[in-house]
Amino acid sequence: MTDVDFRQEQYPASGPQANNLADILERVLDKGIVIAGDIKIDLLDIELLTIRLRLFVASVDTAKKAGIDWWESDPALSSRASRDALHEENRELRERLRALESGTAEE
Repeated sequence: MTDVDFRQEQYPASGPQANNLADILERVLDKGIVIAGDIKIDLLDIELLTIRLRLFVASVDTAKKAGIDWWESDPALSSRASRDALHEENRELRERLRALESGTAEE
């Protein structure tokens, strides 16, 4: 059995310490974290399924700094992108209608 001496008040010096879960979460969101992995299922040397996972966890600002902003152009997630997609669809339909009315429509 090992005896522990509690009389010393000094803690070993180490890198930056997180005080609580909020500090850890703030650091992860500020810096970002990448989690990558592959899941591969083989049966008798025959590849049945391969799933490649790439997960980037960060705040919106950190993701934008990394060049990731797909949510701004996805109509399912952005009202502006949805409105732009609707305007584009309307423009294409108007051009098609104009072409049909003028008799120059492509078949």
